Amino acid sequence: MTSSIPALGTRTAEGTTTLQAVLLDMDGTLVETEGFWWDAEVEVFAELGHILHDHHREVVVGGPMSRSAGYLIEVTGADITVPELSVLLNDRFEEMMGRGVPLMPGAARLLAELAAHRVPTALVSASHRRVIDRVLESVGAGHFDLTLAGDELERTKPHPDPYLMAAAKLGAEPARCAVIEDTPTGVASAEAAGCPVVAVPSVVPIEPAPRRPVVSSLEEVDLPFLHGLITGMH
Repeated sequence: MTSSIPALGTRTAEGTTTLQAVLLDMDGTLVETEGFWWDAEVEVFAELGHILHDHHREVVVGGPMSRSAGYLIEVTGADITVPELSVLLNDRFEEMMGRGVPLMPGAARLLAELAAHRVPTALVSASHRRVIDRVLESVGAGHFDLTLAGDELERTKPHPDPYLMAAAKLGAEPARCAVIEDTPTGVASAEAAGCPVVAVPSVVPIEPAPRRPVVSSLEEVDLPFLHGLITGMH
């Protein structure tokens, strides 16, 4: 099969290294689970005797479990610890995933394209390992050379650590890794690591910026698009 896509690790006419890896967020980016998380949070807090409001959702979306749980406990005054709440939320989320984990539009096609061209990929999520492994049962672990969970790092998103570690483990330069994210928290993490980002907003709007195009869905993202992100065409 012929392709106009440059080979990985080659240099363009301008002397710029091309795409070395693609690093993808999970919840709300590859799979439609941001709604699951919010529903789990609403249900668990209702059982604790508290009502969550929509403006709380914009604060917790895309963040690590510890931050989200701590924030919701603080604003509601719920009598529960962060570790206890984390267990309840993960349990409820897994129950919801048992009904099926829908892929976001364009996700299956993009993953297949990356695999066909042997582009190294990593799944980089703030979710816990137990949740990632459940999602991978539906998505397919074979799509990724590496998966990183939020509870496997001392600091997760919005810190740069997750994307710095993913790039290092893949032997890639952060500046040559295209990141796909759906939340401001994830975008901040990737950009702090020095990675260009494609933003696919799910719950909270994201503004475009240099090396940060914003698209409405993964249907607009393909391998030439990601190469253009690295070479400065977007």
